[in-house]
Amino acid sequence: MARYTGPKCRLCRREGDKLFLKGEKCLTEKCPLNRRPFPPGQHGFRLKGRKMSIYGMQLREKQKAKRIYGVSEKQFRRYYEKAARMPGNTGENLIILLERRLDNVVYRLGFAKSRAQARQFIVHGHILVNGRKVTVPSYLVRPGEVISVHPKFTDNPELQGALKLWENKGLPSWLKKRDQYTGEVVAMPNRLEASHNIDEKLIVEFYAK
Repeated sequence: MARYTGPKCRLCRREGDKLFLKGEKCLTEKCPLNRRPFPPGQHGFRLKGRKMSIYGMQLREKQKAKRIYGVSEKQFRRYYEKAARMPGNTGENLIILLERRLDNVVYRLGFAKSRAQARQFIVHGHILVNGRKVTVPSYLVRPGEVISVHPKFTDNPELQGALKLWENKGLPSWLKKRDQYTGEVVAMPNRLEASHNIDEKLIVEFYAK
């Protein structure tokens, strides 16, 4: 599967919004988007403020959501198709599916500074679901499941840094902390509590063409 390995801050500048791909850096003045709030590239400054077509807005919103949750184009398309088959609003179903990803839940619980770091923790076997090791970042959590950090990983400096960074961060209503290293999924994700401002209607319009 193709994976973007270039500068993550470049993606934020391209979308014109903070995607929080670099964790702590995104919260400081060192964030490149603060210093250069225009698209990257030789002619990026000239594109600042240029009116975008309807298709362009739809494409950018799709790319924005895809990059926030760190999924490939193929994965994102599959999530959309699954959301379209589910009862209810397709756009809301899509965001809820993305929020249910294990890497997103680990990030929202404050166990990682970014979703990319959360994926690394999961793949390396540092995250448990109901006491069992799960190494698939795309695993979809369900209400009642308990997400915890492996006991052998609790003293890791990266984990401790993440816990300190998000110690005052509020949790969405569908997640609950049992203790410092354990959280629980108490309900299905609430679309209104998604961590980023995404216009899912534009994404649905993009795929409906």
